[in-house]
Amino acid sequence: MVEATTAGNVTRGEFRGRAGEYFGIWIVNILLTIVTLGIYSAWAKVRRNRYFYGNTFVDNHSFDYHARGMQIFIGRAIVFGFFIAIQIVSAVFPLVGIIVPFVVLLALPWLLSRGLRFAARVTSYRNIRFDFKGTAWGAFKSVILGGLAAFVSFGILAPLASRWLYRYIFNNLRYGDRSFSTDPQLGKLYRVWVLPMIVMIIGAAVAVGIGTMLYMAASAAEAYSDAEDAPVQIIAMVYGTLIPLLLIYSIAAVLYRIGVRNVVMNAALLDGRHRLFSDMSRFRYLWIMVSNLVVSMLTFGLMRPWAAIRERRYMVEHSGIIFDGDIGEVMASIEETGSAVTAEYLDMEGFDFGF
Repeated sequence: MVEATTAGNVTRGEFRGRAGEYFGIWIVNILLTIVTLGIYSAWAKVRRNRYFYGNTFVDNHSFDYHARGMQIFIGRAIVFGFFIAIQIVSAVFPLVGIIVPFVVLLALPWLLSRGLRFAARVTSYRNIRFDFKGTAWGAFKSVILGGLAAFVSFGILAPLASRWLYRYIFNNLRYGDRSFSTDPQLGKLYRVWVLPMIVMIIGAAVAVGIGTMLYMAASAAEAYSDAEDAPVQIIAMVYGTLIPLLLIYSIAAVLYRIGVRNVVMNAALLDGRHRLFSDMSRFRYLWIMVSNLVVSMLTFGLMRPWAAIRERRYMVEHSGIIFDGDIGEVMASIEETGSAVTAEYLDMEGFDFGF
């Protein structure tokens, strides 16, 4: 096996998964999920995560995923039952429907915080569990208020919202008894925000232009027709604008997400000493995503396992950690204190919102 790659003092991750191996897991998951009308999807998630976690290595040690399918199934059933109950109550008592959005708004942060806690507690590295201490109120401030700020400002406050979100996640994340922390500089977040915003502005202008031209073309064609159907020009304008706009938004979102990931991870610390690392290329990752989508579509989804392995390998191998001191001594110290702290964990929850 290949040793963990070290560039300078950066210990990079290594991904050892192979498309051929994962294809067998993937196809069985798909077939059983279809046969069971979606019920098996909880167990499919466990099999998938165990494969990806088990093939992700840092310093020649892999991660482990300890969730059970029944945990996730029960968690999903609770969430599903909650929303079904809301629909029934709204149908029986229409006036209650007015407060439904507020109920969901209050429930979502709680579900997110519990989901992040579950995802952390079922993950381990070198037999030491992760943990998450975030509260529902913290999730409300970082996710709901942050998302609202980004929305009402037309994206101008998106870097601020991202800072709130990732500070909430990292500053509440634990590895054994050691804490993670991050405090990304707002200026750096805005620097990676500029390009996606330019793409969005130019893309929106192009999309509106395409929609307008389609509207004019449809109007001209209708002028020579005696048909009195629905206004074709309106439909052409709407779809001609929305489809390019969604494509442009997807591109901008990828560029922004990877830029933020680099800034946040490079500012993150474990135990106040060991710095995380990320040097993903936004354009390289965008190419991987686009080419993966095209290949998957051309093969009617059969190349999806190859695409998933390709994407994960790039992300893992462009992530790492800079240890302050000898790796062996650092991990021995963490293992000595961390194993006792995380020997027991709450496993009755299955809200599987991932990081």
